[in-house]
Amino acid sequence: MYIDEYREYCLSKPGTSEETPFGPDTLVFKCYGKMFALTGIDSFEYVNLKCDPERAAELREQNEGIKPGWHMNKTHWNSVFTDNRVSEKLLKELTDHSYELVVKSLPKKVKVENGLI
Repeated sequence: MYIDEYREYCLSKPGTSEETPFGPDTLVFKCYGKMFALTGIDSFEYVNLKCDPERAAELREQNEGIKPGWHMNKTHWNSVFTDNRVSEKLLKELTDHSYELVVKSLPKKVKVENGLI
């Protein structure tokens, strides 16, 4: 998967926006204002994704292409490498999981305003 395909996939999710709050080299995807994915724009070596802590540890043990989140809270974030050590299917599944975790954690007011409940 290439950065443009990944970007399109993320932006297809409801309430998703893209920003570069950490500088022009890092692309951040947010849903309803909360970050769920970030990656390098030029290199696209890996994507940092939020993950349930138990599942995060399990994924790291099972797949050499998944490491603790680089520059992130290592309990809740994984770095998922895009060099074919992780399938495109799994990358999309983990992106969906990250998005869903963030949506689930949104304040009730935000959920109501956006028709999520």
